[in-house]
Amino acid sequence: MAGLTTHILDLANGVPAAHVKVEVRLTDTKDVLKTIMTNENGRVDEPLISENELKKETYELLFHIGDYFKQKNSPLEEPSFLDVISVRVGISNPNVHYHVPLLVTPWSYQVYRGS
Repeated sequence: MAGLTTHILDLANGVPAAHVKVEVRLTDTKDVLKTIMTNENGRVDEPLISENELKKETYELLFHIGDYFKQKNSPLEEPSFLDVISVRVGISNPNVHYHVPLLVTPWSYQVYRGS
């Protein structure tokens, strides 16, 4: 897949994070461009933004991770320490692939530019 993609790994349980809602929006307008759910492998079945749609912009990815851990019946206090994780990604060259993996627990997360 080209364009902008992601996948999520649940490090607390050692599994892919399935059925996590991810929203994509432009940071300057806050308009939601796409809402998508991760599949059983913690990946998206289609790019968040396709290579034809990707622009030299800053995108915001919103990972609804609080709902995911609630569905897993994780013993969490309310409100959840992490609810919606916001990651801003600057696209400097829309002709290449940008992959943004999220590694997450109920109390921490890490993102990086993957391949």
